Amino acid sequence: MSRRPIVAGNWKMYKTTTEAVAFIDELAKLVGKDDDVAIYLAVPFTLIKPCSESAKGSSIVIGAQNMHDATEGAFTGEVAGSMLLDAGAKFVILGHSERRNIFKETNAFIHKKVQRALELKLHPILCIGETLEERNDEQTHSVLQEQLSECLKGASVDAINNNLTIAYEPVWAIGTGQVATPEMADDAHRFCRDWLRQNFNEDIAQNVRIIYGGSVNSSNCNGLFQKGDIDGALVGGASLQADKFYQIVESAKQRGSVV
Repeated sequence: MSRRPIVAGNWKMYKTTTEAVAFIDELAKLVGKDDDVAIYLAVPFTLIKPCSESAKGSSIVIGAQNMHDATEGAFTGEVAGSMLLDAGAKFVILGHSERRNIFKETNAFIHKKVQRALELKLHPILCIGETLEERNDEQTHSVLQEQLSECLKGASVDAINNNLTIAYEPVWAIGTGQVATPEMADDAHRFCRDWLRQNFNEDIAQNVRIIYGGSVNSSNCNGLFQKGDIDGALVGGASLQADKFYQIVESAKQRGSVV
């Protein structure tokens, strides 16, 4: 089976409204209505609505970089999933390594967020990955297993079917310029797909897209996309310029046919 690739840009804490709208306008002209690749942009909360409006009529999908698990309440500075939907978001990144490492988010907290996103049908991109120390200790598979098991605990087949993406992002490759070799990344992706097969079923294993994140750019993405279990990329710095981001989208088109 060939899965439709996803190239998801994560803008992190960059861009004003003016800059964001200009970016969307430029990217929309480049991609047109081509739907061979799902093009996602995770933007800051303040930019979701203007970006969603600017992206109308194009193949660009706007999402968020995080959310709280509660529906509402006294959580100063937090944003609920229903608020993201109301602003126009279609997906949300959960468990990004920066959230885990800088803000000390645990698998248990991420699990609650994933549950809430699935309930809302706000497509979660669940990020998992090991540190350099864990890789050097040959713990990559055990770390991925723990993160998948704890973050997807209790999820039903119906809830995640066509409503979940997994992003393998080795922590040591985030913002460092280092990137896992295609073989290293493919091994981790294959492990994740086998885990889905063992814990859900064959259809889920084949349908869920697993994308790679970690210093992805137009120079290294081709080798990654040639691997059968790598279904696209979660792109950080290289998603901040429309032309460079579009080059990665073009590379993803070569991955295979659309389903």
